[in-house]
Amino acid sequence: MAVTIETDHLKAVLNEKGAELASLKRKDADIEYIWQADPNYWKRHAPVLFPIVGSLKDNTYVYKDKSYRLSQHGFARDMVFEVIEQREDSASFRLKNTEETKKVYPFDFELIIGYSLGGDGLTVNYQVKNTTDEEMYFSIGGHPAFNVPLEDHLSFTDYFVDPSPMKSRINLPLKDGLIDLQQRTLGQTNTSIALNHELFKNDALIYETKGLNAFTIRSEKSPHSVTLTFKDFSYVGIWSTYPTQSPFVCLEPWVGIADTTETSGDLTEKVGIQKLAANDTFHTKYAIVVK
Repeated sequence: MAVTIETDHLKAVLNEKGAELASLKRKDADIEYIWQADPNYWKRHAPVLFPIVGSLKDNTYVYKDKSYRLSQHGFARDMVFEVIEQREDSASFRLKNTEETKKVYPFDFELIIGYSLGGDGLTVNYQVKNTTDEEMYFSIGGHPAFNVPLEDHLSFTDYFVDPSPMKSRINLPLKDGLIDLQQRTLGQTNTSIALNHELFKNDALIYETKGLNAFTIRSEKSPHSVTLTFKDFSYVGIWSTYPTQSPFVCLEPWVGIADTTETSGDLTEKVGIQKLAANDTFHTKYAIVVK
């Protein structure tokens, strides 16, 4: 099932499965900004990553001396959410723990994803509530994929990613899907990043982020662009498939990150993990602005 929200200028489609953004269009330009999940390239649009971001070493973690298996990016993206509120320009979805989730993630939780249209964009709200009587450990992140090119007469390499502010950020390279902290460097995000498929030959580009950040996909040959803005996320990933040359790029704000190559496997020691007190609630949000 899908939920449609709209304003005079924008229209978005949201799937109940995964509470996933499946479409975002400007009515005046008739441009689809969200990747349409062609399985020949990548079968998703904009999955929500919870309760982990990225991969665990051997797809396994340990909590209170018990081992659990959890696949990349967690289970929320493949579960059906409950629609708890729907208005003309906004909608909210809820996921709660089940007997099945407790087998791989031993916490009671409530995850609410909210979408709201306004002005030239869409705001995505995350709310994680710990309904367990003990501390809860989690990560959460977005994974929206944007069509590149946005217009048929342009090509992938006509586009750039513009970081804002334009300053260097710590780059965290991946090795077999895990973060290699020993090889981290100062990434060149103090200038535009010209898009080409070779950028992704070693997987996603991952940067540490602090404060207000914006990343814009644009072309000098078009007035149309898409910008992802966020404040309270510790990392951002920029990704497309390789060696398959896909016509999309993901801009991914994350609170949390993949395991490091030297991880102990203990969930409480995981780099980037969030600790939430009993009955407490975590809030964060990001926005997508389209032109």
